[in-house]
Amino acid sequence: MAGDEKAQSKVEQAKGKVKEKAGSAVGNERLEAEGHAEQAKGDAREAKENLGHARRGPLFLAQQLASA
Repeated sequence: MAGDEKAQSKVEQAKGKVKEKAGSAVGNERLEAEGHAEQAKGDAREAKENLGHARRGPLFLAQQLASA
C-alpha cells in the first residue's frame, strides 16, 4: 500500500506539472490552475505518506529489529 501511495503522488505531481506547463504555453489559465492543483494534491499525498513514516520512527524500527 505504501508503494502505491508514493507512486500515486509522483503520478499526480507529474501530470500536474505537464498540465501547468501546457496551460502556460498556450495561455490557458484554467489548465494551468488545474495543473497547479494536481501538483498540490500529489504533494499533500506525499506529505501524508512521509508523516506516517515519521510517526512510526525509531521505536517502530527497534521493535522490528527485536522481533527479527
